[in-house]
Amino acid sequence: MMLNLFSPYPSLSGSREAAFVYAISSAGVVYALTRACSQGELKTCNCDPQKRGRANDEKGEFDWGGCSDNVNYGIKFAKAFIDAKERTVRDARALMNLHNNRCGRTAVKRFMNMECKCHGVSGSCTLRTCWMALSDFRKTGDYLRRKYNGAVEIVISYSAYRTVNKLVCLYTLINSFYLRTGSLGTAGRVCNKTSRGTDGCEVMCCGRGYDTTRVMQITKCECKFKWCCAVECKDCEEAVDIHTCKAPKRAEWLDKT
Repeated sequence: MMLNLFSPYPSLSGSREAAFVYAISSAGVVYALTRACSQGELKTCNCDPQKRGRANDEKGEFDWGGCSDNVNYGIKFAKAFIDAKERTVRDARALMNLHNNRCGRTAVKRFMNMECKCHGVSGSCTLRTCWMALSDFRKTGDYLRRKYNGAVEIVISYSAYRTVNKLVCLYTLINSFYLRTGSLGTAGRVCNKTSRGTDGCEVMCCGRGYDTTRVMQITKCECKFKWCCAVECKDCEEAVDIHTCKAPKRAEWLDKT
């Protein structure tokens, strides 16, 4: 389902879905600008000017050559363009958007690759010419999708946005709907502690945490087939842990001055 960045529905505001949309959109702008620079489609930039001369890596010395993708220009331009609106507002949602924009921009740089061409007799690679290149955008998208699954609900201070290494949301989309209708949303919902999917405690509870209760459960055991034609079982009692999502807390935003 496509999500409208400018949706009039309050339920999208501050959700994990909104966090992902802002991050992937920001990453897309960086990627497009960086690629356009390398292809000479923009007059204001070109190949990365810092990748010049000789350098070293684990394989030895090499020469910077070719056209290294200028990702730093893409990040700088995208930051000035996309963050402009958010910097005029000093509220919780603007801070969330700024953080997720930054996550998207840095994700593109994370997957930059060094590509090299060997020179020498019979491709002996005694000399190498290397350049930095963008990876396929799918890597960035898959990375941000994993971050979406682990997005955390923020109920802390302004400074925390600069330190959290995850996508952040103000509340989950499903919580938003149910809270507006008088329900506690996912609070009290049973979740799977070991699952990384949508039924897992990390995703379902959106970082709020969960409570664990040990209960005694009656199950059928030692079942035997009795001729003819019935199955007789014993009732066995065992202790099991039940995990339930904590209720959401009211966000307490600290003084940002």
